[in-house]
Amino acid sequence: MKNGEVEAVGSGEQVRVPREPLGRLFLRFLHFGLLAWGGPVAQIAMIRQDLVEKEKWVTREHFNRVLGVYQVLPGPEAHELCVYFGMLSRGRVGGLLAGLGFMLPGLVLMLGLSWLYLRYGLESPRLVAVFGAVQAAVAALIVRGVTRIGQHVLVDRWTWGVAVLAALAQGAGVHFAFSLVAAGLIVMLARKGLRLPALALAGVCAVAVGGFLVLHGFVPMGAGGAEVGQGAVGGHPSLPGLLWSGLRSGLLTFGGAYTAIPFLQRDAVVTGAWMTNAQFLDGLALSGLIPAPLIIFSTFVGYLGGGLPGALVLTAGVFFPAFAFSLVGHDFFERVLSHPRLQSFLDGLTAGVVGLIAATTVGLMRAGLTNLATVAIFAVAVGVLFRWNSKFLVPLVIAGATLAGLLLQVG
Repeated sequence: MKNGEVEAVGSGEQVRVPREPLGRLFLRFLHFGLLAWGGPVAQIAMIRQDLVEKEKWVTREHFNRVLGVYQVLPGPEAHELCVYFGMLSRGRVGGLLAGLGFMLPGLVLMLGLSWLYLRYGLESPRLVAVFGAVQAAVAALIVRGVTRIGQHVLVDRWTWGVAVLAALAQGAGVHFAFSLVAAGLIVMLARKGLRLPALALAGVCAVAVGGFLVLHGFVPMGAGGAEVGQGAVGGHPSLPGLLWSGLRSGLLTFGGAYTAIPFLQRDAVVTGAWMTNAQFLDGLALSGLIPAPLIIFSTFVGYLGGGLPGALVLTAGVFFPAFAFSLVGHDFFERVLSHPRLQSFLDGLTAGVVGLIAATTVGLMRAGLTNLATVAIFAVAVGVLFRWNSKFLVPLVIAGATLAGLLLQVG
């Protein structure tokens, strides 16, 4: 240590990071959390501008390499970067404080919105109209998210093929674990040059999915072939169950927070039945109104399942992998993820996740687009989202849908 700085070594490159007081470090990342509008791209750009371009904690090359690691690992990349930089400055305690500071504003705001949602409900016709319109806008946001993730992941016929298979399997009621493992193995075998085994495995999977489709049909929102729509809520999840749901979702959020949607939706709407599809869409809509990673909608899901304890437990489960990968395993994963075979498996797994999101999106659109007015709002929102790019685009789209709902009285 020299002149208030601490030296850190990563991937053979020495970097110099200021050793900040813990209180100041927490406030720095709390400030980032208060300004975390616009999704992961805007959040990462904000962190890069402040810590790399302005204060030069690390070089641009070092930042890009670290970002590359977190783009492969599950979890919200911007949050993981905060934990990583906090750890560089003040060790694991600093990493923990930085991560908590970044997520705290969104967590508090989402808890407040969840309480208001349950306390006052949607009995007012105007609120019903607003949330009907906002659900249509959220469906457009998910379509944009699936498209952007797919552009980076579906790069050849193998990744496209496993994505389609995973989507059909999701609709047929096949458990996602089988789909994702199969997708990873197929792409890994193909890129290793073992095309015949890859084709054989893909063929077996296609036949199995075809059998499930014949028996159960294609039900995008279901698991085990069961349709779950706008029906009554009847589940009472336990806190350990909510924790497990959060952990599993946090471990499977490859490629961005949108990839958590099918896993949490399956647990909350289909299997656990503690909320409806409409309520799930409302939670996604609320997350677009606040400065936070999109994955903060998990707080709403947990709140509807178990009140304040349920919200905190589910949120802790979702964010735990992001903390753990940075605090404990960053250097290890930076080395291991450079292995070509593992990269190919993860590429296939991520392509499978894109298929799961696509299938879930179909069901969420069915729940959110219920009349001509919502279809019109969805179409306009899609056009705006694909035409423009702004730090405040998401909250502006949600606000515009709110206004349209009031004017059109969408019901």
